[in-house]
Amino acid sequence: MRAAFATSALLAVALLAAAPASAEVRILASPGGEVGPFLDLFARVRASGERVVIDGPCLSACTLVLSSVPNNRICVTRRAVLGFHAARSIDARGRMYAEPEASAAVLQAYPSAVRSWIRRHGGLTSRVLLLRGRELAAIYPACR
Repeated sequence: MRAAFATSALLAVALLAAAPASAEVRILASPGGEVGPFLDLFARVRASGERVVIDGPCLSACTLVLSSVPNNRICVTRRAVLGFHAARSIDARGRMYAEPEASAAVLQAYPSAVRSWIRRHGGLTSRVLLLRGRELAAIYPACR
């Protein structure tokens, strides 16, 4: 079940990233998922030179795009929403537990303006912080 969720979570992003002759990757809606597949995808996007258009919710592991792709190749639309929370894992019995070291590493990897925003809003916890609207537009340029 987890693998199927991770696969479906990447579907909207991955299909667009694989489009031939595309000058951009458009994130329309991603609930996140397992970190590994997102890091692999965004490493390919970084290497491709393509621009990333965040055009809807980019939550959880999807926000790793901010630490994987250079800031000057990311833009946002009015529909863009970034959702951040602390790292967590699921054990063999399906219980979720916090990963404080991973949370610290992820926070440190985000661009400084994003790190500052997260800290001003209480840091990475189990609660999801949503960055959108004017606050997001102050950090990333609007897509043209």
